[in-house]
Amino acid sequence: MRRSADIDALQQVLCAALGSRAPVCSLARIGRDAGAFAALDPAVLERPTLVGGGSPHNPTTPAPAAHAVDELVGRAEELGVDQILVPGVRRSDDTGALRAAGFAPVAAGSECVVRLTGEVDDVLRERVGAERLGDLRRHHEEVAHEVTWERIPLSELDGKPWARDAFVELHRRQAERDGGHGNLYNADALDALTQGELAERTEMFVRRGGNTVVQAGLMTTSHNGRGIYCLTQAIDHDAPVVRPGLSDASVYRLYLHARDSGLDWVHLGRGDADRMRRLGADLFIPLDHWLRAPGLAIPEEEGEQALSDFAAPPVTTVPVPGPARFRHVPRFDQIDLSSNTNPFLGADGSYPELDTAELARTYLSTVAKLPGHDGLDALSADHLLFSSGAVDGVLLLLSALASPGEGVCVTPPTFPLYDHFARVLRLPVTEVPLCGEDLSRLDTERILAADPRVTILCDPNNPAGTRLDPAQIHTLLARGRGLVVIDEAYVEFSEKPSYAGLVAQHENLIVLRTLSKAWGLAGARCGIVLAQPGIVEALRRVQVPFGFTNASQRAVRDRLTNSRPVLDSIRRLRAERDRLAEALADHPAVDRVFPSETNFLLVRFHKYERVVAQLEAAGILVAAIGRVVPDTCRITIGDRRANDALLEALSSAL
Repeated sequence: MRRSADIDALQQVLCAALGSRAPVCSLARIGRDAGAFAALDPAVLERPTLVGGGSPHNPTTPAPAAHAVDELVGRAEELGVDQILVPGVRRSDDTGALRAAGFAPVAAGSECVVRLTGEVDDVLRERVGAERLGDLRRHHEEVAHEVTWERIPLSELDGKPWARDAFVELHRRQAERDGGHGNLYNADALDALTQGELAERTEMFVRRGGNTVVQAGLMTTSHNGRGIYCLTQAIDHDAPVVRPGLSDASVYRLYLHARDSGLDWVHLGRGDADRMRRLGADLFIPLDHWLRAPGLAIPEEEGEQALSDFAAPPVTTVPVPGPARFRHVPRFDQIDLSSNTNPFLGADGSYPELDTAELARTYLSTVAKLPGHDGLDALSADHLLFSSGAVDGVLLLLSALASPGEGVCVTPPTFPLYDHFARVLRLPVTEVPLCGEDLSRLDTERILAADPRVTILCDPNNPAGTRLDPAQIHTLLARGRGLVVIDEAYVEFSEKPSYAGLVAQHENLIVLRTLSKAWGLAGARCGIVLAQPGIVEALRRVQVPFGFTNASQRAVRDRLTNSRPVLDSIRRLRAERDRLAEALADHPAVDRVFPSETNFLLVRFHKYERVVAQLEAAGILVAAIGRVVPDTCRITIGDRRANDALLEALSSAL
C-alpha cells in the first residue's frame, strides 16, 4: 500500500493486535517475518521495537521522507525504545533518509503481484503453461463441489458473527502452528480494521463446507481502484473437506472475482517466488525491512551498475532515458498522472511495461533446458536486454560501444545489415571473407591484424547455413582487444552448442538471439542481447524506451511458457531439412547443397538464371543470392507440401 492514510489505518490494526497504544513489540512477535532477522544477534529479536509502518505482513510500507524519519526517531525516544523497524520497504524507493538516520536494510523477500492483462485462463496459460492451468482449474472445480465461496463486506460483518468468530479462531490456530507468535489478526485487530479507514474497501472471504468455515481471509481494494491486496488468510487443515489444492483453488477464485470486477491485478503478498510463479505471479518487487538497533552495522550502499569499459565516450556522459531509468519502480498500485496519455480509451492508452526482469528470467530458464545451452544458469536478468529484433540489437551495440572512426569487421558472406548499420554510423568496415569449402572457417590472423573495435560473426551463418570453428572464435575472444559479437539467430536449429553460456566468462563477448526464427514470433519483434551487465547498461542508454510492446511481451511469455510445440516443430523441421537436402543433392539441376545447421539450405545450381526464372514462374520465392555466393539460392525449409512443390518446379526447369 502506498497511501499514508492506509498505512496509518494498518498501524491502528497493529496496535489493536498488540493490545497497546503504540506499535511496540519484539521482532519475534511478528511471526513469519521474524525469520528475516534470524542471522542477527538473538538480543535483537527480543528487544522492544517500535514498528514504523503498516502491518509487517503483506502490505508494503513506503520509504518515509526525512521529516517522517525524524518524527519516528523522536517517538522512539519518548517511548524509551532503542530499536525501530520500518517493515517491507521496496528497494526501488528512496531510502536515503533511513540510511542517514542509522537504519540498516534486512532482506525481506519480494512482494508478488499477478497482473490480469486479459481473461484469467488466457493469462494463466501464458504465465504457467497449459498443464499447470489445467491443475488450477481442476482444483477449483473439485473444491467448488464441496465448499462455498462467500464475500462479506466488513460493514456487514456485525450481522454475520459466525464469520467473525471463525476468522479469529482460524488465525489463532494458524499462529499456534507457527509457534505461538504472529497472530496479528486477532479479534481486536479485526474490530479495529472494521472501524477504520480501510473498512469500506475491505471484504472478508470465507469458504464453508456445510456449516463449518474451513478458510477465512481479508482482501482490500487498492486506493486507485485497480486491484486487490490479499491481506491474510487462514485454513483449517484438519477439516475433512479440505483438499491439498484448496489454497490454489481460492487464489484462482480470487482472480475470477478480480477480473469480473474489472480489476487489473491481485497482490498475493510475500511468499516463495517459485510457488507464486506457479500461481501466475509475474511481478516480483524486492523488499527490505529497515532496522535501527544498537550496534547494528550499516552496509555500504550499492551504487548503480557500472558501465563497461567498452562503452563509447558519449554514452558515459548520459543516463538511461527517463522512463527506462525507473523501470524497477512499480506503478501498478499508484494513480499515474505522469504520462500525458488518454485515460478514456482503455488499456492500450498505457505505455508498455518497462520492467522485463521476470520475462528475462523466463527466457533464460526456458532456453537453459535446450541442448547445447550449458552455463545459462550463471546469467541473470542483468545480463539480458530485449530489443526490437536481433537487428535492432546490432544497431544498439554499434551506437553504444563504438565511436566514429573505430573499425567494424564482418566476414562475408554474412547478414548484410551488419555492414549497413556500421556505415550509417560512420564506422569503417573491414571485410575478411570466410574460408573453406563450406564457408565455415575464419581468417583469424587477418581479423586480429585489423584490430577492430567490433567483430560481428553470424553463427550459424546466413546465408551459408554452416557453423564456424569454435577454436577460432575462442582465439578471437582471447587475443582480440575488441568486442566479439555472435549472432545466433538460427542456433536452435543446430545440434552444436550455443555461445550464450560463455557470456558470464568473457567481458568482450556479446551474443544476439531472436524469437523470430525457431520460436515463430517474427511479428512480435523480439530480439535478445546477452552480455556483461556493464555492456547491457550502456545499450540501455541509447535504446528508445517503450519499444517492446505489452502485446509482444505477452506473446513472448506465452511461447516460452508453452514451448513444447516449438521443440516439436524444430524436430520436424530438421527432419524435413535433411529430406529436402538429400533430394536436392541427387537432383540434376543442383551442383551442390551446402551442409546446414539452420532452417534453410544454400544450394548452388548448374543453370542458375534459368532455375531462378523457373521458380518465379512457378510462384515460388527463394532468396537468389548469386551476387554474394555465385550461382546460389538460399531456400527456407517449408512444410512437406511446399518442399515437394519446389522439387517439382526444379524438375520443370530441366
